[in-house]
Amino acid sequence: MDKSSHWTQIKESGSLWSMRFLLYVYQNFGRISLQLFFYPIVIYYWFINKPIRQASQDYLNRLAIFAPKLKIHGNTFWGCKHFLAFADAIIDKIAAWSGLIKLPDVQFYGRDELISELKKGRGVILFGSHLGNLEVCRAIADFDNTIKINVLIHNKHAQKFNHIMQCVSDNSQVNVIQVTDVNVSTAILLSDKINNGELVIIAADRPPVNNQHRTTKVNFLGAEALFPQGPFILASLLKCPVYTVFCLKQKGKYVIYFDHFSDILKFSRKMSEQDMQQIIQLYAEHLQNYCLEEPLQWFNFFDFWDINK
Repeated sequence: MDKSSHWTQIKESGSLWSMRFLLYVYQNFGRISLQLFFYPIVIYYWFINKPIRQASQDYLNRLAIFAPKLKIHGNTFWGCKHFLAFADAIIDKIAAWSGLIKLPDVQFYGRDELISELKKGRGVILFGSHLGNLEVCRAIADFDNTIKINVLIHNKHAQKFNHIMQCVSDNSQVNVIQVTDVNVSTAILLSDKINNGELVIIAADRPPVNNQHRTTKVNFLGAEALFPQGPFILASLLKCPVYTVFCLKQKGKYVIYFDHFSDILKFSRKMSEQDMQQIIQLYAEHLQNYCLEEPLQWFNFFDFWDINK
């Protein structure tokens, strides 16, 4: 994959003061006022940023072929709708970090099973993704302050946004860990977290930053795409239960789904590429099922399927 096409090379847009302004508008004038101000900016950005616009249209065109019943197309109308959904997700991030998301705003599926798992005294890995809004999952710690959450991110492309959010959030139960790759050092760092019964959230749907060879080709929405091996290797090293987590916006509510993925992932030293592909394909199919539920909430704005670059 050409370096210029990698998702980490997508430059951060906007300035620190503009993000502070968005937060100010939200806190003082409410969500609707922020939408009226923010939507035109996002649509303008969609028109001027050709690579991101093309990535969105490529995804929408794949949906049109793979799931024609959705009646979604890669034209300007649906492209704008896709980006407006992204704008709403950014506003939801602001709400999550500001503590403005309350328990009545969130609906959980599988939460009781996850809590029961944590009560056994060992932590759990949650495979997240760039479908929906993973930031809202931080609200879990607001509703149960006995749960500690560790979020692994590579946020080179979002340092300004995270800086603003950390300034307004006083949620000490959430620990953001910046990593450039998932490796043995990462596993050592997180082993104490798991032993202490904490949650570790890691996105399992983007190629690693530094090592493009640690990926596996699987089928996703009807075509081959590269998924990272790192999160799955990490889970096997930590020897803990694995769940998937998806937070979707459905009928005005945040709906968080926790699904059991594996008791313990076990990979031998002689594990074949086929073994790895099978487990990652299982995850990709799980992601795909949720993606088809809320297709406009897929926010991977890079050339996800171009595996030959």
